[in-house]
Amino acid sequence: MSQVRGRFAPSPTGRMHLGNIRSALLGWLQARAAHGRFLLRIEDLDRARCKPQYVDDLLRDMEWLGLDWDEQPVFQSQRDGLYRDAQARLEQAGRVYPCFCTRAEIARAASAPHGLSDEGPRYPGTCAHLTREQISERARTRPPAYRFRAVPGEVRFVDGLQGSYSQDVDAVVGDFVVRRNDGVASYQLAVVVDDAATDITHVLRGDDLLSSTPRQLQLYAALSLRAPDFLHVPLVLGEDGKRLAKREGAFALAELRERGVAPERVLGLLASWSGWGDGGPLTLAELVHSFRPERLPRTPIVAGEAALREALGLG
Repeated sequence: MSQVRGRFAPSPTGRMHLGNIRSALLGWLQARAAHGRFLLRIEDLDRARCKPQYVDDLLRDMEWLGLDWDEQPVFQSQRDGLYRDAQARLEQAGRVYPCFCTRAEIARAASAPHGLSDEGPRYPGTCAHLTREQISERARTRPPAYRFRAVPGEVRFVDGLQGSYSQDVDAVVGDFVVRRNDGVASYQLAVVVDDAATDITHVLRGDDLLSSTPRQLQLYAALSLRAPDFLHVPLVLGEDGKRLAKREGAFALAELRERGVAPERVLGLLASWSGWGDGGPLTLAELVHSFRPERLPRTPIVAGEAALREALGLG
């Protein structure tokens, strides 16, 4: 059996919160419990929102909790050549085509009410069969995005926590973007290329990305790459139903560090959200010894502010 290689892949668009670091901790524990390796990838393709300050903060946050990594961090902003090579391979195989549609045009053309994904309404294939002349003419006034031709039929896989999952990508999403019209590689393409290039064997991430997995599996197959095993964990929500990672306030890791909260308190709280411990302080050594993926909850965790303050000793 090959060595387990896991990763944490945050986007530095803000300060790390408890919801973010829970995913980092679980991925780290999955790798360390299997005596594997753990990698860090900075997903900084969104230049407008990603800031060096946030990268510095997240590195300090992980070091503060003891979540080390085994190789130099990878920055997606430095890897566009790899994404373009993958796109070129897809183009040569006839799997990618230029698309000149705007979001508004796609929304107006959408007719299937069930065809709604995280990318918006199902893409109806407007540009799927343009002639060379039509492409040349449209390119004079608008730079194209590039779409992958989705394969019809169910894509099935077994998630390590959620169990069997399937989706007909063509019916739900349609042909999906692999490069935006501003020239930036899409999340779907970049994550597949990066995980394959760094030999990732296990991907643990939030279940908000569960529905992305069938698209990524189609890209793995089209590029003749080996897909990793997937495990999608439920998100941590505030009492208002919003993701805890998106909430402002006193629960950013940098804020907790500055206020002198012991890292063992944070680890104990995160463990209690993940199926073991009573919320009291715990060390990483204790967590590695007791980590069992099957204990992870299968429904969202709701974290009330008063309970968070008590668990962290914030009064």
